[in-house]
Amino acid sequence: MDCKDKKQNQILRHRRKWILLCLLGIIAPTLMFGGRGRQIPSEDLLKKKTYPIKPTVKDADRHQEGKVFLERADRLWMDDRIDSNYQVLVGNVEFRKGDMFMYCDSAHFYDQEGSMQAFGNVRMEQGDTLFVYADELDYSGPEEMAIFYGDNASPVRLINKDVVLVTDVFNYNLASNIGYYESYGTITDAANTLTSIYGQYCPDTKEAEFRIDVVLQDTAKRDFKLTTQELLYNTDTHMARIVSPSVIETDSATVYSSNGWYDTETDRSELYDRSLVVTKRGNTLTGDTLFYDNKIGFGEAFGGMVLADSIRQSSIEGDYGCYFQDRDSAFATIRARALEYSKRDTLYLHGDTIKAYRLPDDTMHVITAYPRVRFWRIDMQGLCDSLSIEERDSMMHMMRHPIVWNDRRQVFGNIIDVHFNDSTVDWAKLPDFGFVAEHIDEDFYNQLSGKEMIAYFDNGSLRRLDVNGNVESIMLPEENDSTYNKMINSESSFLIGEFRDNKLEKLTMWPEVTGTVTPLYLARKSIYYLSNFKWYDKLRPKDKDDIFNVPPEMEALLNEPDPSVRKRKVN
Repeated sequence: MDCKDKKQNQILRHRRKWILLCLLGIIAPTLMFGGRGRQIPSEDLLKKKTYPIKPTVKDADRHQEGKVFLERADRLWMDDRIDSNYQVLVGNVEFRKGDMFMYCDSAHFYDQEGSMQAFGNVRMEQGDTLFVYADELDYSGPEEMAIFYGDNASPVRLINKDVVLVTDVFNYNLASNIGYYESYGTITDAANTLTSIYGQYCPDTKEAEFRIDVVLQDTAKRDFKLTTQELLYNTDTHMARIVSPSVIETDSATVYSSNGWYDTETDRSELYDRSLVVTKRGNTLTGDTLFYDNKIGFGEAFGGMVLADSIRQSSIEGDYGCYFQDRDSAFATIRARALEYSKRDTLYLHGDTIKAYRLPDDTMHVITAYPRVRFWRIDMQGLCDSLSIEERDSMMHMMRHPIVWNDRRQVFGNIIDVHFNDSTVDWAKLPDFGFVAEHIDEDFYNQLSGKEMIAYFDNGSLRRLDVNGNVESIMLPEENDSTYNKMINSESSFLIGEFRDNKLEKLTMWPEVTGTVTPLYLARKSIYYLSNFKWYDKLRPKDKDDIFNVPPEMEALLNEPDPSVRKRKVN
């Protein structure tokens, strides 16, 4: 039997009992006091007051604990043949218990135990703040428990200032001043409407508890809805306490949480246990603790923050972070990391601080990381002191001692600009000095430096390298038998290198070229390296987690003066 059937059976039983008792209350006096075939009552019955009377209200303290007083009624019957334990009251019946008053059309009153059954236009009042309306009432004096009955056409209503509770069967404990329903009900206050199968409400504290199919909605605009299986709520503060898996739907985001608070007046929430906010544009914000302001679209995360962008296929992580929905901007710090996973290989980027934002009055979206930047992808690794990525132009700018590794190659300079085509490197430019080194074997490296470098790629593989101004190179050409037996040191003004399968296929230098060719067995250590040569392999990130490890050598490098800044000042 479900809750609805149980409720209807309760109502039917009380209706039948009420009809029977009312009939007895009407028929018994008629048989005793007149009509054809009536029996004249004996003197003993008259002494027992078996005829209608006006009840007498005695002077007594109306605040006696647990005591219920009959204040008035139009008629009262007492008949041993019915039940000597209660009185039958009809017409404008009024009871009092302390400061609580109860009114009805008729009632059965158990004076000794202070219990009653009330029928018709039942109304309970306490001062000018609490009112309960029902069709019927069962009140147990020893337990101080009142059960109000109604139906769909005329449900039970509890009114407590601006709070209205509506249900068909309402259980109210007068001792604890807590009421509850078990078969669906609604509570409405000045701000919200709540529905549930089970609901509990305390008029004193304004605290309410709801269970099973709970729905909380804004009463006026209906621009948010909270659904859950268990919820605590205060009708005075309009604060909702989330205690079970819940979904909050607003006009700008959907929130998933199983632990936290939601202030329905300010549209602010404080959420715990890895809660999740999903914005209308598809971004998601997760954190161990979340603070979210729905009105201004601002989220703040503490511990394990993850902001994911489904459109850009990227995310930002950190132990602390925040997100501005309208400005499409985010901030992360403390083990901050950005991920770009639009391609098969994910780029992992770390900096002490990472920001993502849209430029004012512009569609360009920018990501910046600083200082101590390190990144890793299977085909490319790098570091610098600060970095920015411009989404619209697909550009990455690396500043202050930037270094990039690819396979056995290392590139460094004062500034490195990288252009992406669909997340794959398209070209890279070092506008203010560049140095490329490729490890060959042991202490031998192919090396190339110049004032400006531009590298072009095809499907991630180096296709062409242009070097302009102050070109210097050391090359160890590979022989047909895959050995190396000579070293070529050269200088010129311009150079073009053409590559196939990441190997140098053709080298062109002009207009004037000077240099030497030295057999390896005759080469002295002094000609092994160009003057600006440095091999930073110890600083190279090894995997996606190693980006958080900043070696002391990297700290020392980044603390060195920035050559590009010094040069700009001189110019």
